[in-house]
Formats: sequence, C-alpha cells, structure tokens
Amino acid sequence: MTNIRLFHVDAFASAVFSGNPAAVCPLDVWLDEAAMQSIAGENNLSETAFVVRERDGWKIRWFTPTCEVDLCGHATLASAWVVFNRLDPGSSSVTFSSRSGPLTVTREGDFLALDFPARPPAPCATPPGLLEGLGRAPREVQRARDLMAVYEREEDVRALTPDFARLATLDSVGVIVTAPGRDVDFVSRFFAPGHGVLEDPVTGSSHCTLIPWWAKRLGKTELRARQVSRRGGELTCALRGDRVKIAGKVAPYLEGMIAL
Repeated sequence: MTNIRLFHVDAFASAVFSGNPAAVCPLDVWLDEAAMQSIAGENNLSETAFVVRERDGWKIRWFTPTCEVDLCGHATLASAWVVFNRLDPGSSSVTFSSRSGPLTVTREGDFLALDFPARPPAPCATPPGLLEGLGRAPREVQRARDLMAVYEREEDVRALTPDFARLATLDSVGVIVTAPGRDVDFVSRFFAPGHGVLEDPVTGSSHCTLIPWWAKRLGKTELRARQVSRRGGELTCALRGDRVKIAGKVAPYLEGMIAL
C-alpha cells in the first residue's frame, strides 16, 4: 500500500468554508497520469495539485475531476501554503515550474501573492451557443484562453443561471463573465463545464485575462476584485507589464492520507 499526503486548503479565503477549496498532494516521485486523474476525480474538487521537489526546485501539475489543465491559481496558492507551512517551514517564496512557465508565490503578511503570466483578451465575434448558454446578452465578448462576456452591472453577473450543457459545447476552456463592481473594481464568475467544473468558486487563471482588460479600461494597475460565486472570494490584483499579481488569504481545512 502507498500512502500519499493530502491537504485540503481553502484559497482566496479568510476563513474555512469560503473561497475555493483545492487539494494538494506532495509526491516524492510522479505518479502515472491515470493515477493522478483518478485521485482528482475522487477528491471531486475543481482542482487537485500535485507537487514534487526536483533538483532545481518544485514542479506543479493540476487536474480537474476530468482532465489536466495548463494553469490554476487557487491550487497554486494552496500548494504554496503547504510548502511554507509543512514542507519547507520558514520559507517565504517558492517558484513552481509548470506547463505555463515558472510561477512564483510570495508571502506578504497575511496574504500569499501569485506572479502569473498576463493573458490579455481581444474582441471576438459572439460564438454560436454563448448567448443561449448564458441566457443574457453581454455588452461585448472577448477571447483569450477563455471566452469573456462583459456586462453592464454587477447585478447582471449575479443573476446569470447558465445552461451548462450549452456552455460545454463551446470551443473554449471556460467562460468568464464580468462587470464593474459596486464596491470593488470588478466582479466575475467562471464556468468550465467542458472541463468538469460547472462553476469555479474563485479562479486565479481567469484573472490573468481580467486584470489586463480592466486595468486598461479603468486606467489603473492596482485593482480589487471579487468573484461572486456562491462561496465567493476576494482578490487583490495588479498589472505588472506582461505579468499579473493575484493575492489572497488561505485557510487550511484538512490534512490526511490517501491509501493506494
């Protein structure tokens, strides 16, 4: 029998039962992909991160319940908490190598801050199925890795009740919906039913697109954001050239052992 440590951590959360829960599994050596996918499916969280300490640092991979993804913010934030508090106590910065390049997380007081690549969107035609899937026409549609539908008001974003079956047919990893916030710079939600996640509670990777777009629209590089999912999450954001800073708090929930 093989025992694998498991950490369940709520990211972008000041207390448990909020933010976005992620599973983190530190490994001595990589498991085969089928085993990691099975663990992620069993965990049934939006992402499970696997981290391995290699000769030149740490490497990270992320799996939804159905597939591997190329970038995940909240599970990287959770993984950094595990490194800082359990695997390399006392450290205040860690860089993970990943499919999206090097990703650094630093401790800044009570916050952990991600340094991620910016993914600015560009205007695009509204693809067939998007309006039917969202149920409400946006002001404009943009695309980077994900489709992004921009609405006039925060209330428009909160009121959406998507048809996830229609959204799952779109040629996009996910769909971001966003609008100006009432008491923050912008709000958003994120849907990725085609990748096993109907609605993600708080999404770091979507902010790689949201931050450069809103920074240009608002004429500022320091931004406050809120993801208005049921659990909700607060993010402190900044545009740094071709990189973005995404910071939030982390609340550990559970530590255990997987028996394979």
